[in-house]
Amino acid sequence: MGIRDDAVEVRAQGWRRLAALHGLIETELERRLQAEHQLSVVEYTVLDALSRQDGWHMRMRQLARAAALSSSATTRLVTRLEDRGLLTRILCADDRRGIYTELTPAGQALLGRARPTHDQALTESLAEATRQPELEGLVAFLQA
Repeated sequence: MGIRDDAVEVRAQGWRRLAALHGLIETELERRLQAEHQLSVVEYTVLDALSRQDGWHMRMRQLARAAALSSSATTRLVTRLEDRGLLTRILCADDRRGIYTELTPAGQALLGRARPTHDQALTESLAEATRQPELEGLVAFLQA
């Protein structure tokens, strides 16, 4: 194995560690958010992204980027959340093709209840990851 092969293997190991950490965290977040608030991780991510916007709304394209979803997946997700009364869509006043997505008061309230669950699950998942030697260094790096 040459130097070039070694570098590729190091990057591959790093990627596997990152994927393992992501999987560990996402599994716990999904379990807890579903059990306690009937929210998926991606639904929580959308509500959270909207809550962090000035004016509480975003264009669908921005929301897709924030949630790391395709446009069609974002549209389906927004429709589900809108059906639950957590979001609403608003036509852009200066561009009739533009659609904003906005958090409703019910969405804000649910996010407020879910955020402590999310934060606790994240903290506990990271603590669990530090007990796994292959993930310990990555967690330390992320928390620095």
